[in-house]
Amino acid sequence: MARSSTLLDIRYRAEAAVLRTAIFLFRLVPVDVASAVMGFFWRKFAPFNSRHQRALKHLELALPETSEKQRQTIVRGMWDNLGRVAAETFHIADLMKQDDRFTVRVDERTERFLTENKGCVWVSLHTGNWELCVQPLVKNGSEVTGVYQALTNPITDEILRDIRKDLYRGGLHSKGHQTARKLISAVRRGGNVAIMADLRETRGIRVPFFGRRAYATPVPASLARTCGVPIVVGRVVRTKGVHFRIEGRCIDVPVTDDRRADIEAATLAYHGIFEEWIRECPEQWMWIHRKWAPS
Repeated sequence: MARSSTLLDIRYRAEAAVLRTAIFLFRLVPVDVASAVMGFFWRKFAPFNSRHQRALKHLELALPETSEKQRQTIVRGMWDNLGRVAAETFHIADLMKQDDRFTVRVDERTERFLTENKGCVWVSLHTGNWELCVQPLVKNGSEVTGVYQALTNPITDEILRDIRKDLYRGGLHSKGHQTARKLISAVRRGGNVAIMADLRETRGIRVPFFGRRAYATPVPASLARTCGVPIVVGRVVRTKGVHFRIEGRCIDVPVTDDRRADIEAATLAYHGIFEEWIRECPEQWMWIHRKWAPS
């Protein structure tokens, strides 16, 4: 047992050393160059990964009107975008200070939440560089609390959390029972909670998504309903290279005697927006997600 623990510790430290080296090297390269180079390599070599076929299958099921050639183009575009996100992650702190890289388009209610610095629940999806979706909030000086899936390696987990510290001044919390109370507290004191809501959550609820039943987390709608605040649905669109458009739409969570129905209605509403946005820029969404429930 002791030997196994020692080997695991060595492995964790080795992985952390590789990550620190990668961060150091990538920060030596201008972000525009690093993003373009990583995008190129991922576009060229990622299709040899088994996940490429999974993405093609999901795309065909979701958008059956596309041809094989179109699907290959879309998925290669997805890999290009993911490669760029990987490189840009190491430059997050600098990118957040470069306002000229961002165009913000939000509806009137979302604009009011930004200017009045009111608490809200923000949900987004893995499109464009989703890490940067909270840029308008950070620029406005709002306190943002994030939720993420912790890594198995605690050392690399801490390194990556540290990279994102300028995004989530309210804290970045891993999924868990204790996190719910922290999120409620954050919203009630006027802060903002940001959640990636397009992931698979088998213990959650199921909603229609591209005409098929998909797994969805009830957490954002439940949190917003509990705290009496709306949901802002946001996305990041990569417009050209390392330049982005951030969009936001505000939706209300219904409050009736049927709490479960209210949560399902709100979850369905923002998934409808997700689907609309993915159809607009299919090459920028992560089609490798196992989002859908078995038939």
